[in-house]
Amino acid sequence: MDTPKRVLIVEDDAHIAELLRMHLADEGYAVTHAADGHAGLQALERGNWDALVLDLMLPGVDGLEICRAARAMARYTPIIITSARSSEVHRILGLELGADDYLAKPFSVLELVARVRALLRRSEAMARHARVEAGRLEVGRLGLDPVTREVQVDGKPIELTPREFDLLHFFARHPGRVFSRLELLNQVWGYQHDGYEHTVNTHINRLRTKIEADPAQPRRILTVWGRGYRLVAGDASDGEAA
Repeated sequence: MDTPKRVLIVEDDAHIAELLRMHLADEGYAVTHAADGHAGLQALERGNWDALVLDLMLPGVDGLEICRAARAMARYTPIIITSARSSEVHRILGLELGADDYLAKPFSVLELVARVRALLRRSEAMARHARVEAGRLEVGRLGLDPVTREVQVDGKPIELTPREFDLLHFFARHPGRVFSRLELLNQVWGYQHDGYEHTVNTHINRLRTKIEADPAQPRRILTVWGRGYRLVAGDASDGEAA
């Protein structure tokens, strides 16, 4: 029998937390609830979670700090932020800190459960893909290991965040192909967050600071004006500036 997926809910509203717990349990997930930020951070650090449903406005440690802590861990945990802070600024901040999705309160519990299910399917598919590849990807002088999640540029190791690695890995699997921002959001983040295409821009810029000799004149990840981005298929010296 398969081990149930483990979902951590960090939510200070007891009514919302219980609704989420019941519906997620009905889906077959093993659910744990933390009622404040301190308890949530402790639970996050104790267990290997398959998904995290995280409120932003928490007593004690706030949700953004928990999101940062989750993204500093070696294991990648899909995160859905839920918050009464529905402004665009808070949505963007949550996504750029590494959240996979954001739902403003009040939200449909059934929709949140569906999104958790979709994120877990995507996470499983990525894990299967990594096991199938089980070897380095080489694109010019760029090397990626999907199992150890290590990256080398010109033979030198570089440090990437989990989301930066996912984005670069996706490009490396499709060298030379142009992807729009919405396509990248769908393929790498798991959802088409309409209006949040600049989240892709931010991550592209961060990647360029790490893999390009001159981020202002990129030779690996190029902008295709009016269409999106592509990873140069050969050596960086062969790519045109963009």
